[in-house]
Amino acid sequence: MVVAFTVTEDERGGWAVLRVSGELDLVTSPVLRQRVHDAVAEGHRLLVLDLSEVFFCDSSGVGVLIATRRLIRSCRGRLRLILPARGADDGSHVNRVLGALGVRRLFDIHPTLKTATEEEPNPLTA
Repeated sequence: MVVAFTVTEDERGGWAVLRVSGELDLVTSPVLRQRVHDAVAEGHRLLVLDLSEVFFCDSSGVGVLIATRRLIRSCRGRLRLILPARGADDGSHVNRVLGALGVRRLFDIHPTLKTATEEEPNPLTA
């Protein structure tokens, strides 16, 4: 069974929102990396990655998330991830992977789009 990997873009309250679905792996990670770079090139400094529909993430996917964090911080922006405690089936795979690797604490994680975009932080104090 082939599952489509998609990244769609939206904007909510000053935040650029990239909704990711499918498998985030060696093959699809470059697509997300490019979409993040495109968003930053368009001037977005407040970025939300909605990963609630990502049901598999390997080390390549984690690498893209860490590189995205580094990129956003380098331009004094803010990055938030949407990782519901109970995601696609029985919990967010990405949440478990980040926790197992000990890098979950590096990210500002929210359970829903509403909580991720509620307040617009001052990027200069982040």
